Amino acid sequence: MTAISLACLLAACGGEYKYENNSTYQPTQPVDPTPPATAAPIPAFDNDGVLSANIRWTDYGVPHVTADNLQSLSYGVGYAFAKDNICVLADQILKYNSQRSKYYGPDMSPGSGDSEHLINDFGYLALEIRSQAEKNLKLMSINSQALLSGYAQGYNKYLADTGVENIDAACAGQPWVQPISDVDMLTYSLGVALLPGASNFLGPMFLAAPMGESFMPYPVAGNSSAPMKILPKVTMPEKNPSDMGSNGWGLGKDKTENGKGMVLANPHFPHTGNLRFWQFHSTIPGHLNVMGGSLMGMPGVVNIGFNENIAWTHTFSTAEHFVVYQLTLDNSLPGLLNQTVDGAPRPIEVEELVIDVAVAPGVTIKLAKKSYSTLQGPMIVVPGSFEWTNTNAFAIKDANKENLDILDHWLAMNVAGDINEFKQAFKDYDGVIFNNTMSADKEGNVFYIDDSTVPNLSDSAIATLTTNPTLIGIKKAAGFTVLPGNISAFIFDDAVPYDKAPKYMGTDYVQNSNDSFWLTNAEMPIVGVSPLYGNVGNQQSLRSRMAHTLLGDAAGSDNLFSLAEVEQALVGNRSYLSEAVLNDLLTICNAQGSTPVNGIDISEGCSALALWDGTMNKGSVAAHLFREFAFQFNRDPQWITPFDANNPLNTPSGLVNNSTTLAQFAQAINKIKTAGIALDARLDEVQFVERSKADGSASGEKIAWAGAHNIEGGFNVFTSRTGNDGTLLPRHVYPAQDGTSILSAAAQGYHIGYGSSWMSVVNFTDDGPVAKGLLSYSQSHAYGSEHNTDQSELYSAQPQLRPLLFKEADIEANKIAEMTISSQ
Repeated sequence: MTAISLACLLAACGGEYKYENNSTYQPTQPVDPTPPATAAPIPAFDNDGVLSANIRWTDYGVPHVTADNLQSLSYGVGYAFAKDNICVLADQILKYNSQRSKYYGPDMSPGSGDSEHLINDFGYLALEIRSQAEKNLKLMSINSQALLSGYAQGYNKYLADTGVENIDAACAGQPWVQPISDVDMLTYSLGVALLPGASNFLGPMFLAAPMGESFMPYPVAGNSSAPMKILPKVTMPEKNPSDMGSNGWGLGKDKTENGKGMVLANPHFPHTGNLRFWQFHSTIPGHLNVMGGSLMGMPGVVNIGFNENIAWTHTFSTAEHFVVYQLTLDNSLPGLLNQTVDGAPRPIEVEELVIDVAVAPGVTIKLAKKSYSTLQGPMIVVPGSFEWTNTNAFAIKDANKENLDILDHWLAMNVAGDINEFKQAFKDYDGVIFNNTMSADKEGNVFYIDDSTVPNLSDSAIATLTTNPTLIGIKKAAGFTVLPGNISAFIFDDAVPYDKAPKYMGTDYVQNSNDSFWLTNAEMPIVGVSPLYGNVGNQQSLRSRMAHTLLGDAAGSDNLFSLAEVEQALVGNRSYLSEAVLNDLLTICNAQGSTPVNGIDISEGCSALALWDGTMNKGSVAAHLFREFAFQFNRDPQWITPFDANNPLNTPSGLVNNSTTLAQFAQAINKIKTAGIALDARLDEVQFVERSKADGSASGEKIAWAGAHNIEGGFNVFTSRTGNDGTLLPRHVYPAQDGTSILSAAAQGYHIGYGSSWMSVVNFTDDGPVAKGLLSYSQSHAYGSEHNTDQSELYSAQPQLRPLLFKEADIEANKIAEMTISSQ
C-alpha cells in the first residue's frame, strides 16, 4: 500500500456512476410540537467581580456545587476537581501546550531516541490547538467563555490554597504544576476533540518532509546543539488506540414497569490517565440541576447523567472522524511546494515550529522543525505506506479540528426539559465529538443518535469510496478512509448535518455496545446513512449480542424492567460465549478423557471447568480457564453455524467438535499452569485492582474484582492496561505472559486497569428521578486519600451500585463536608 493508483481512481470518478441512497428505511420521527416559550437564559458571568460557589460533599466524596451563574458554578467544580485529580489535569495542560520536552527532555524513555515528547510537542503545534484557542476564545458563546474562565480560576484557587508542595504526591512540587488560564482550558478541550483522529497521527506529522529534505529538528540560531538521538518508531495509526468502549441503554415506557423512561450508562474507559471520569452535581437554582460523571477537565457540565426531566449516556462510535487524502504534487514551479486540485496549483504551507527541550538538569535549548500543511490539513508520512515522493504525498483532515461546540452542546443537553429539547441540542450544535447518544425522558420517550463529528462527503466521494477496489482495499488494510485529494468534490468542508445522522425515536428502547448504529433497535434496523458511520449487515460482537440477550431476558416474566433488574443486568457478570458454547465444550472435552492433546492431558481442566457457574463473579471457580479458552477461540473461531445477516443476534453459533477446539482448550490449560495458577482457582484469587503509590510502585494492596471481559462476551467488562495511559504520571503494570491473552504470571492473574468506570441507572418516577451509580475506581487519583479506593472496595465486596443523592433532603442527610469558596 505504497500509493493509491490515481489512474484507477480517476477511472472510477469519470461521472458515469452516481451514488444513490436506495434505502427505503426512514426512522420514525414524531412531529415536533410547537416549542414552548423561551426560558430565561442562564446567567453566564458573575456580575459583581467576585466568584462564589457552595460545595457540599456527600458519601464517597461526591461534590454538589451550587452557584448563581455559570462562571461561579464552574469555579466550584474546578476547585472540587482539582482537590481529587489535579495531577492528571496539570499533566494534560503540559501535553496540549507542547511543553513535555521542556520538562522531561525529548524521550519518553530517557536517552532512547524514541522522541515521544518531541513528537507530542511538535505535533500539537502543527495542529494549532493553542493558536486556535487564542484566536477563538472571545468568539465563543458567553456561556462557554464563562465556564472556561470559572473552571481555571477554581483550579487555581485550590492550587494557591493548598500549595504545590502539598497536593497529590504524584506531582507535588513539580515545576510544571502551575496556575492555568481559560486559554489553557480551551486548548485542552480542542486537543481532546482530536483523540479519535489527528492526535493519533502525531508521529506521521513528525516524519513529514519533501524528498531530499530531512524531517529532523534543528537548533534555533544561537542555541548550541546537544547530543541527542532522534530515532522515532512510527507505524500505521489506529482510529481508537485506547480501545474506548461502552454500553448504553435508553428504555421507554413500553419497556419499564412504571411506564417512564430509564437509562443505563456503562462507559468502559481507562482507570488511570487522561480519560478518567469524575462524578459531581451542578446546580444553578431555577436554571440547572444536573448530576452525573464527566471526563476530567469538563468545566461545570455533565457528559453522562440526568436532570429532573431526562437522562442520557454515550458510547464510543464506530464512525470515522477524519479522512486521509492522497495529494498530487505540482513540481512546475521550482523552489515552491504545490499540490494540484482540479488541475490548478494550490500552495503547501511551510511553517517553522519552535519548542523548548531539556538537555540537562536546569538546561534547555530551542529546537525548531518545519511543518507542512495543506487545505486538507497537516501532511503525514508513514514509512512503507504513506510516503512523500516527487509526485504524491498525504495529508489528514479532521472534522473535529477547531470544534468550538463542545461545551454549548453538553450544556444544552444538561438543561433539556424533555426529549424534544434534547433533540434540539443536536440540531443546534455539533459538539459530541466521538459518541453515540442514548436517552430517555420522564414521559417514557427514547432517542438515539450518532451525531459524532463525521466528514460530510459528497455523493461522488461516497460512490468512489464504496465501489473502487483500490480504496476498499486500502481502507481494509489501514482501518480508515483514504481518498484522492486532487479533486475538490472529494474534500469535505464540514460535518454531516443532523438530518443525515443515524437516529431513532420511539417508546420502546435504544441501545449500543460499540457496534455500529445498525441494530440500535433490532426490530427497526437503521440503514441509508454515510458509510463513514460504520457497517450495516455486519457480524455483531459478543458483547453486543450479550446486550440484546439481556434486553430480551433480564426483565423477568413481565418483560418490563425495574431499576433493580437493570442494575442486575449490568453487574450480574454473564458471559455470552459461555452461554453459547460451554455445554458443547464440556461434552467435547469429557469425550477426550485423559488422551493427550498436543502432549497435554486436558482431563484436569475438564474437571475444573465443570465446576464453573458460567459467570464472572468473585466466587466463580475456573472462570479464568474459560477466559483463556476464549482468547484462543477468538484467534480462530470454531463455529458450527456461520454468521447470517438475516439472523445477526443468534449467529454464528455452536462449537465445532474438532482437533482445533481441543487444541485451544489444551493451550488455555497450559497457559494457566505455566503461570503457576491453579485451574480451579476462584476468580477473586486471580483478578484484582491495585493502586500505584505516588512514585509509581505497586501498593501491594490487591482488591479482589468481579467482572467479565470482551473476549468471553461479557457486558460489565474489565481488562488489564499496560500501555501508555495518556499521561506521564508514574504507575506500575504487570506484563502479560505472552501476546495471546492478558494473563500475567508476574501478577498471578489479571491486574485490572480498564473497563466499567462511571456506571449508573436512572429511572424516572412520579417523584422525580431515582438513580444508582458507581465510579468503579473512586473519585480521587491521590494514593492514600480518603476517596482513592472507597468505591472500589464497595464494588469488591459485592458488585453493586449505590444511591445517587440528587434530592436536597438526601444531600443534607448524607453531607460529610461543606465549604463556600470565593475569589475575593
